[in-house]
Amino acid sequence: MNQQSNSALNADRRSRELSALGDGTAVDVLVIGGGITGVGTALDAASRGLRVVLVDKHDLAFGTSRWSSKLAHGGLRYLASGNVGIARESAVERGILMTSTAPHLVRAMPQLVPLLPSVGAFEKTLVRTGFLAGDVLRATARTSTKVLPRSRRVSADRAAELAPAVRRDGLRGGLLAYDGQLIDDARLVVAIARTAAQHGATVLTRVGAYDVTGSSARLRDEQTGEELTIRARAVVNAAGVWAGQVDPDIRLKPSRGTHLVLPAQALGNPTAALTVPIPGETNRFVFALPAQLGRVYLGLTDEAIEGEIPDVPQAADFEIDFLLDTVNTALGTPLTRADVLATYSGLRPLLDTGEGETADLSRNHAVLRSSNGVISVVGGKLTTYRKMAQDAVDAAVRAGGLTAGPCVTTKLPVVGAGPVTGDLPASLVARYGGESAQVAAAGELAPIAEGIDVTHAELAFAVSHEGALDVDDLLDRRTRIGLVPADRERAMAAAEAALGR
Repeated sequence: MNQQSNSALNADRRSRELSALGDGTAVDVLVIGGGITGVGTALDAASRGLRVVLVDKHDLAFGTSRWSSKLAHGGLRYLASGNVGIARESAVERGILMTSTAPHLVRAMPQLVPLLPSVGAFEKTLVRTGFLAGDVLRATARTSTKVLPRSRRVSADRAAELAPAVRRDGLRGGLLAYDGQLIDDARLVVAIARTAAQHGATVLTRVGAYDVTGSSARLRDEQTGEELTIRARAVVNAAGVWAGQVDPDIRLKPSRGTHLVLPAQALGNPTAALTVPIPGETNRFVFALPAQLGRVYLGLTDEAIEGEIPDVPQAADFEIDFLLDTVNTALGTPLTRADVLATYSGLRPLLDTGEGETADLSRNHAVLRSSNGVISVVGGKLTTYRKMAQDAVDAAVRAGGLTAGPCVTTKLPVVGAGPVTGDLPASLVARYGGESAQVAAAGELAPIAEGIDVTHAELAFAVSHEGALDVDDLLDRRTRIGLVPADRERAMAAAEAALGR
């Protein structure tokens, strides 16, 4: 295994490691893409003892990996559609995330389906059967009930306690199940990237890859315009929805998933995810998910998109209306557009099978080798990133004739997974786990603005240890302040100060 190094990513390390590459440098594996699959691939390869370079044209978690529902879910929906394989894989990977990889970043989240008059006997039986099947998935994945409790029925009073905004008229109780919820998806990506760096990987943001083949690429420093050629025994394309730009052999059919960002107080500060069946659908729901920073994320849509892939997808008006109309069927006081603080949308990199709606396309991942030798890993979803990475590295080892150790990521914790020491703010501990004391030592623990529980220390740590290079990195990915424009404006001065401007 490579000699372990410091996990800190910052501008100085980036400059030093980019300079050290030099023109014509040879490595074992070049990974293109700094999303969840890319950083997972870099960690898997580096922890097997391979020399790894990861590049991303933008930033860590710049694309789809920051636009998810923040769920590590057990694949119940896939079981309902008959895809037992991916359902079980999801449940296994969820368990690994919650117990080994990042137990500090993933918690058990209760999901409540309120039993309202619109939920008849058939629908109730369907949901209860599904929840019981989820219990079986959890058990077969060997995830303890101490990590994820069993599903059960709760009283009307308990349902209203968990989701205070639920409509009380005709409420007969609720069905409760548990799934995994990330404090933040982008934070998981950064933690994995830093762990890869700790195992010797070179992680470079603002570095684009061009003229990519299975053995080389032209790298460009997007900040200076300087270029160099890198040679690799294997090249892994983990560019997500942009995979086709790296490898023209790849054909994707992206779909857009949109969420609304709501103030938690508009829903009574819920402690469970209000789960509302979509009328006319048998296994699709809209979720109102409690989140950090006093927010609730309401999602999720599934809309096919055509044409050029945008850097930052935008929600359509009809998606906003659909989400509000659906959740309002379960609320005592309807939400309106005035309650919406912001929206965000992510693009799923689904394989184009030539048939079916995007909602029906498989979420299975695929590892493909193109005509020019590039190995592409596409499809899949956030929860199964680790298995996707393992399969991609296995393919890279075969293709490059590499000598590597076995995969160890099922038992490999990321930075922050250790015990918490000291009396520190709960919000800080939730985001940093065992690194909380180190973060606290980086600066002042005072909030950066009234009503925003992010501290000056967190911004300083993002610059010194998490590779944040500009204001957008700080506000849009290392923290999620930037989701709400008004909060972004209030946090701007503190972000600029953290960058020494």
